[in-house]
Amino acid sequence: MEIIEREFSNLTRVSRMLAPFLLRKGLGLILLLLAVSAISFLLVHFSPIDPVQAYVGADMMKVSAEQREMIMQYWGLNEPPVTRYWNWLCAVASGDLGTSMIYRRPVLEVIGERFAASLALMGIAWVLSGIIGFVSGVLAAMNRNTWIDRLIRWYCYTLSSTPTFWIGLLFMLVFAVWLGWLPVGLAVPAGVTSEEVNLLDRIRHMLLPALTLSVTGVAAITLHTREKLVDITNKDYWIFARARGERGFQIFWRHGLRNVALPAITLQFASFSELFGGAVLAEQVFSYPGLGQAAVEAGLRGDVPLLLGIVLFSAVFVYSGNAMADMSYRLIDPRMKEGGKP
Repeated sequence: MEIIEREFSNLTRVSRMLAPFLLRKGLGLILLLLAVSAISFLLVHFSPIDPVQAYVGADMMKVSAEQREMIMQYWGLNEPPVTRYWNWLCAVASGDLGTSMIYRRPVLEVIGERFAASLALMGIAWVLSGIIGFVSGVLAAMNRNTWIDRLIRWYCYTLSSTPTFWIGLLFMLVFAVWLGWLPVGLAVPAGVTSEEVNLLDRIRHMLLPALTLSVTGVAAITLHTREKLVDITNKDYWIFARARGERGFQIFWRHGLRNVALPAITLQFASFSELFGGAVLAEQVFSYPGLGQAAVEAGLRGDVPLLLGIVLFSAVFVYSGNAMADMSYRLIDPRMKEGGKP
């Protein structure tokens, strides 16, 4: 009975701590979405891209002035920018993100289909970069000032200054062109119907872009974990443990793991923005039909409904990652109280 009462008390305390946090994050998300959507709408409005020409494409010369006016009226392009934005905002509030001018389908359907492909890609890259980065950081710190440490740091500094698209092109050249181990691009084999595509085909086409994202995402978590563990090795309790004869994995497991795992997890959740930005470039390089490629197409072809929908969705995705990072800190570390005071 005492155990049940204690667990209920802990659950109540956690709920009281998280309720103001979730409310504050929810209000912050609403304000962020309003600001991001307004700025994106203005940027698209003042861009040199003609949405009607992008909509019609190569048949633009065959379109008369009356037909052009009808197209603008159908998509609401003849209305003032403020009116268009307000109408779009009211539609979003009712759950309607509009219809894509490129795909002629509801924006929610396009985002759902493309995000499913991007989620698998980003999920694999996120897990791999976190595991490889954490292990590499621990190895570098535990072998400080050795060739292992210098090699890992050189690797991280090199990747930090290397663009994602260049890494993708390099991997494509080596593994797809020279060695022929993996396909050059796309998400499925070309000329094959969806019924004939199996799971192995999808995995093979996903490997190169996922490898590109995971390799470029290793640097930050590795360097952060290394610096944190190096700082821990200078603490008195670590020095005392070494004096008692603890070495290698034993001392790390007892005195280092819990102290470096929490910052690593927090940093990994906070890396959603970098992960999404890298996915846009990787999907373009490998022609992977994900959400990033759809965002580029919407921007280049003036598809305002789709572009604004992707902007909102990506803002929610990145904001959720940062919110989960903050929440994990408050749930895992009992010293964190509301307001950030210990």
